[in-house]
Amino acid sequence: MKIRKADDVPAEPVRAEGAKDVEIRLLIHEAEGAPNFYMRQFTVAPGGQTPEHTHAWEHEVYVLAGEGTAVTPDGERPVAVGDCVYVAPGDNHQFRNTGAAEMKFLCLVPKT
Repeated sequence: MKIRKADDVPAEPVRAEGAKDVEIRLLIHEAEGAPNFYMRQFTVAPGGQTPEHTHAWEHEVYVLAGEGTAVTPDGERPVAVGDCVYVAPGDNHQFRNTGAAEMKFLCLVPKT
């Protein structure tokens, strides 16, 4: 078992096309020996966004701080602290910070 503080994990800028003012922390992943699932924390600055994209695997998101919108196949939906989001395989998605403070969320994905 490994236990550590999320803030002790270095944040890296997300350099994917379409990303703006967003950082990622790889909290639990292959380097920690995780064989099946990865946990990542994203921090999106006010006015920032993750890239709009789609992929063949599901993931789950839990909003830790701030507020924003989730771009979904059915349009934009508001998200805020405490919201849980399921992104199905093949769903187009993006997260945008529409608030005045940082938006932070956990994103859990299968190892692909």
